[in-house]
Formats: sequence, structure tokens, C-alpha cells
Amino acid sequence: MEIALIGIGKIAADQHVPAIAASDDWQLAATVSRAGSVEGVDAYTDFDALLAERPEIRVISLCLPPVPRFDYATRALKAGRHVMLEKPPGATLSECHALEALARAKGVSLYATWHSREADKVAAAKEWLSGKTLKSFRVTWKEDVRRWHPGQDWIFEPGGLGVFDPGINALSIVTRILPDAIHLSGATLHVPENRQAPIAADLNFYHPGGADVSAVFDFRQEGEQTWAIEAVTEDGTMQLAHGGAQMFVDGVAHGATETGLHGEYPRLYANMAALVRAGGIDMDLSPMRHVADAFLLGRRETVAPFEF
Repeated sequence: MEIALIGIGKIAADQHVPAIAASDDWQLAATVSRAGSVEGVDAYTDFDALLAERPEIRVISLCLPPVPRFDYATRALKAGRHVMLEKPPGATLSECHALEALARAKGVSLYATWHSREADKVAAAKEWLSGKTLKSFRVTWKEDVRRWHPGQDWIFEPGGLGVFDPGINALSIVTRILPDAIHLSGATLHVPENRQAPIAADLNFYHPGGADVSAVFDFRQEGEQTWAIEAVTEDGTMQLAHGGAQMFVDGVAHGATETGLHGEYPRLYANMAALVRAGGIDMDLSPMRHVADAFLLGRRETVAPFEF
């Protein structure tokens, strides 16, 4: 199937383009970007021109920042195209609900992707936790914003999510592997005095079984990056490391260990191919709901200004 990639920035170049190139399901037929392009692929700067001139491209993958994504997704869906959304699927929950309603009205597929759910050991962690009594659950997600989002000021603007841009990856894993639904009970958001979105956050959650569930997100990590989850149960301790690429049970590695985003984006594109063939929609918004609750309930603390 032919697909167009919209927004040729770092994540598109690092993950989307290689995943499409390696897939038997897809052919990258065109791109839309103000500055970026992919060698050998038709490049557009105007999205409406692409939609008008290339009706044979039935699938659109959006890699834009969250705020402009709704406008592009709406135009694509109204044109009868299937749409794949980078995370988060929109700037607000209402936008996402509107997109799903439009996709259903148009009879096309819509996919809110959560790449961290496709990390190598997430499925195994879900299986291991099933049926166990949880005592505590701790998420530690700390990375260097300068390394992963160099000069991207939009991430600290309204709708950019700040530290929840990576933090929502952790929440996508949490909402996939925990047997019981949780919800936010308290939060502290650390907001630089010259920015609109938090650079760090401390979260606490209500668990129906009384387990102690918490998360720490920080965009100021230097040196080694930390993407870890620890679940302590009555039957042992399970740890996920490297964003779900590695799993340990009572300190013993579970299966082969991977690093980085190994296999995540290829699996997303395989999922999208299956949705298009089946005429399906996958718009699970549970990770985004926790972020919205944090902005609603969180106590804000002003911290030192931040510059790239």
C-alpha cells in the first residue's frame, strides 16, 4: 500500500522512514514538509496539493507536533484517507474524540499509535503481572530534552506537553500491562519560569487493590537515560528497563535483552496495515487521560528557567 508521511523531522527520519522501507506492507509514495524530504520520494510542501494530486495514496501518517495534528488529520479524513497518528494523537482529548467520530462517519481507519507499547518485553510484562497481587509500582522516566528534542521550543508551549511528551510513553506501557485500572490522585508539575509546560513531574495514582503506584518524569537527565518500571508483587519483583526493551524477574533477565526502540515502529506499521485491511479503528486514549488529569489536578511549582 502507498503511504504519505507528513512532517519530516527527527522522529520521522530516525524511525518512520526506516520502518516503512523495511516493511512488505508499505511503499513511501510522498512526503509533506516545510524543509525535510526523503531521497527518491516525491516531496510536497502543501498538504492540500498532495491530497488533490495523489488520490491513489490512501494512507496518511502524521508525524507533526500535537497542536497542528488535528487540522491535518481532519483534512485527510474528510478526503477519505486512512490516518495514522504519532503519539500523542492530539493536543486535547476532545480533538481525539472528534477525529474518531469523523473516521467512523467516513468509514476509514484511524490509529492512535503508542510506540512504547510495542517495546519487546511489554507483552511479557503484561502476562507476568496477570493474576498477581500488586504491592507497589514505580515508574522512573528521565531523559535529556536537549538530546531528544534539540531546539524544539514547541514542546514547552501549550499543547506541547513538556516532560509528558516522553512521560506519556511510560503511561502507555502502564495502561497496557497493569491488570487493574488506575487513576491519578495527585501530582506536582515543575514548570520553568520562562516556559508554559512542565520540565518534570511527580505523580501518584489510586489503585483499587491499595498498591502504592507512582511515577517520576524528568526532562533534565544528563548522562545515562532512565526509562524503567518496577512492579513488586506478593510473588516477586518484575522490572522493565530501556523503555520496555528489557525485562527482569527477581533480578534475572527474561529472554533476550534489547536496547533502544528495537522493533517498535515496524510493529506499529504492521498494526496499521492490519487495521486498514480490516477497516478498523484503534483510538485508545487511556495514556492521554492520565496526562490530562495531571494538568487538571497537579500542583504547579516554578523552577529555574530553561534554554536549549
